[in-house]
Amino acid sequence: MSTVLVAEDDLAIRELLTFLLDTSGHQVIACADGGTALDTARREHPDLAILDVSMPGINGIEVCRALRETADTELMPVLILTSHGQWLDVSTGFDAGADDYLVKPFEPSILLERIETLLSDTPD
Repeated sequence: MSTVLVAEDDLAIRELLTFLLDTSGHQVIACADGGTALDTARREHPDLAILDVSMPGINGIEVCRALRETADTELMPVLILTSHGQWLDVSTGFDAGADDYLVKPFEPSILLERIETLLSDTPD
């Protein structure tokens, strides 16, 4: 069972992601802001992080950069899941170290496929 960190400030989307991941056999750690997500990632070492960009405090791009700068989390797969879908937004996400980028609204089956791909590409 993989542990997935979800950082999403919108309660409805956070609950949807938690449900999707839970019913797909993943353990979920859900956070409502970037600071909590960063602290949790450093403490719990999840197998994957899903980050929204627009969150209170530290945004998802900053969280991604911080994860890449720490030895314990630098290899953790990061999927940015956001409504920011312009070319520059996507480029900024990948420049920050994201492994994948998906724009809301999203198709649940596509999200789950992307998650499984990221988890299967992770070295043991």
